[in-house]
Amino acid sequence: MAYATLQDLIDAFGEGELVGLTDRGDVATGVIDTDVVDQALGDAAALINGYLAGRYRLPVSETPALVNGLAKSIAFYKLHRFDAPDLVAAEYKDALARLKEIAQGTIKLDIAGKELPGSGGSGVQVTDRERPLEASKMKGFI
Repeated sequence: MAYATLQDLIDAFGEGELVGLTDRGDVATGVIDTDVVDQALGDAAALINGYLAGRYRLPVSETPALVNGLAKSIAFYKLHRFDAPDLVAAEYKDALARLKEIAQGTIKLDIAGKELPGSGGSGVQVTDRERPLEASKMKGFI
């Protein structure tokens, strides 16, 4: 499941920018290569799913706005074949940091009924030994 669409990328970054990043053929066509965009969006979705899988049931029925923004940042970064500009790289790193926070539970997504239940193993369990000194055994001392 893609968390962003081609139209989302056009709205965020502009059609001209996407043409420049995706029109990679020997002969320039002057249009967006949707196969290249689909690959970048698929890579972004796979990365996001890797972080969400431990905390949420996949696939999610609705894409939260936060995840959509992260998907756009990641896909746009992936469209840069060589060195991405500093701002694009910084947004990519920020997206990865947000995904780590989602995976850790610091950031919770508004996905009703989709969060996986906890393992219950986070609390401390102690098995104590038998207590030889009980009130019933202490006659004469108490």
